[in-house]
Formats: sequence, C-alpha cells, structure tokens
Amino acid sequence: MIARIWRGITLAERADAYVAHLADTLLKDVAATPGNRGITVLRRLQGEHSEIVLISLWDSMDAVRAFAGENPERSVYYPEDEDYLLEMEPLVRHYDVVDTAGPDAPGRGAGRRAR
Repeated sequence: MIARIWRGITLAERADAYVAHLADTLLKDVAATPGNRGITVLRRLQGEHSEIVLISLWDSMDAVRAFAGENPERSVYYPEDEDYLLEMEPLVRHYDVVDTAGPDAPGRGAGRRAR
C-alpha cells in the first residue's frame, strides 16, 4: 500500500471554505479512482494561517498514476485552489505503508497492560 501526502497553507479565516472546496473537488475525484483506499484531511491552525495535510492511501503506484497522471510526484491542483492557497507546493511525498495498528488490528493489546 502507498501513502500519498500533500501539504498546503491557507489563511485561517479561509480554512473551512478550502476544506469544503476540497470535498467538492479533489476528495470526490480521489474516492472515485480505482485503487484508492481512502483519504484523510488534517488541519492545524497556526495563528493567522492554517496548514492542511492530505493523506491518501492507494493499492499501488499505478493506482496513484490513475489519479495524478504520469508524473505522480507532482501535486494535483484545481483552478480554484489559487483562491485559497498561499503557496502551491509542486511536489507530494509517497511512502510505502509497512504496518498499521488500530482497535480492529489482530492481536491488539496482546502482552500489554493498561496504564
């Protein structure tokens, strides 16, 4: 599995509107792409700015290419993004997902004591 991570900065007062814009554009396109396993939107307020981080999970780099095009390292932007973002980062990062954990993971809590 592949994790694709993108980061952007918007004004704090525009963060909610930008997240709504993402829901209408990129999030729908990601979800409709075969091989996508989901996307998470993170937001961190930093004074007058808001950092937005998108983490999408994919079956393979071929699935990423189906969404992002032949150069999957390049960020995907929509025309309206310029109305929200203070900078347009040209590249994303991809990582191999090597392990996951959660409440439904097999063996969770085995050998552990509550603290």
